[in-house]
Amino acid sequence: MSSESLPISPERFAKALESLSVSSLHAKAAELRNSITHLEKSNAELEEYVRQEQDKDLYEAILENRDVIRRMEERIELVKKEVTEIRCLPWEPESAKASEIGERPAGNGEGSTTNGLIGGSNGANGAQTQERTNGAPAAADEEEGVFL
Repeated sequence: MSSESLPISPERFAKALESLSVSSLHAKAAELRNSITHLEKSNAELEEYVRQEQDKDLYEAILENRDVIRRMEERIELVKKEVTEIRCLPWEPESAKASEIGERPAGNGEGSTTNGLIGGSNGANGAQTQERTNGAPAAADEEEGVFL
């Protein structure tokens, strides 16, 4: 992790969740679980190599990955809290197409950047649209800016 950028705080992450739809919240949880799975697989492979080669840099990478996994698990819990405690909806983590009932408005329609997504208004009816920004890093929480 670069000394110039830090992951966003849990408080900022929770605040950013407020403008996401319920289906987007479920999709975010699924994305985080997928990232955790890949990091755990990478760590297992690195651990095997580190045992053989005694590579200090790789060992430090494993420790950093474990820290990232811990933060991702905390974020899944924040997503779950947003759905269950704040919006008072059931937690259905396997369904990215959860009910849109109980969503919060996404703001003033001027657009905001969340999870490498740009949210805004489509104009006439004020419905929210989102599009992925090009080049958003996979571990965007490690980069500068407000990425989830």
